[in-house]
Amino acid sequence: MTNNRSTTMRHAPVTVVGLGPMGLALAGTLADRGHATTVWNRTPGKAGSLVAKGVHRAETVAEAVAASPVTIMCLKDYATMYEVFDPAGDALKDRVLVNLNSGTPQEARAAVAWAAGRGLSYLDGAIMVPPPLVGHPGAVFLYSGSRDVFDEHRATLASMGDPRYLGAGPELAVLYNTALLEMMYATMNGYLHATALVGSAGVTAVEFAELAAGWFVPTVLNPMIGEDAAGLDEGAYPGDLGTLEMNVNALTHITRTSEEQGVHTEQPRLMREIAARAVAEGYGDNSYLAVFEVFKKAAQAR
Repeated sequence: MTNNRSTTMRHAPVTVVGLGPMGLALAGTLADRGHATTVWNRTPGKAGSLVAKGVHRAETVAEAVAASPVTIMCLKDYATMYEVFDPAGDALKDRVLVNLNSGTPQEARAAVAWAAGRGLSYLDGAIMVPPPLVGHPGAVFLYSGSRDVFDEHRATLASMGDPRYLGAGPELAVLYNTALLEMMYATMNGYLHATALVGSAGVTAVEFAELAAGWFVPTVLNPMIGEDAAGLDEGAYPGDLGTLEMNVNALTHITRTSEEQGVHTEQPRLMREIAARAVAEGYGDNSYLAVFEVFKKAAQAR
């Protein structure tokens, strides 16, 4: 026997506000998954391709919000959210807004108070994939805030990708997003610097990637991240397999090699400086993971 409520929730009407590349991907995917989709954008012409496939283009934000129980917002930032939605007035009452733009934890917490003052239920979120991957396997979306709101609209959210609920703290989604982006940039910078380093000897990026991506990342880096996570939580950094002082020596060699090969040296110098600071604070006999204590300092001071 079919559960009518479950079927209805799976294909509930939804509104998308903001039609940049990501907003277009979200709205198109929702429409393709059977949701009656309404869109609004400050430049109406951007909705042309969506209208051609049956999506409704609202004339105002108030009309867009009123058309669906939940509105997915994909705008530039929190300030733009206020600018766009404040004119909607009473149309916001008893509706749900899911915010998928980026910002800071403080901005996310302030948005909850703003939403409550307008009778609007609110969920903060973050999209962890580029537009072409929306709706595909492995497309992860992060959410934080009201568990009740998340559970009620989970089926709609799942139409866009894998919805991961992180907790009641409204800032968690944007904080995770920022942390993962930092990891991406730091990792890419390491890879790009390393590619420049071997490139100084005529090695092509394609040749280096075979070893770096094909072997080093999955065999060396990935296990380190997964297996050592508990040690970070416990503050345990045994140096049995290599001490931090040994790693400072390695970072010195990376810096000197960069100088010799005529490659940018500021990145390895900074890494050596951070490691040396951890040694100065008494972690020289621990493993390299003890630099975690240096990174935590500002957070502990608050």
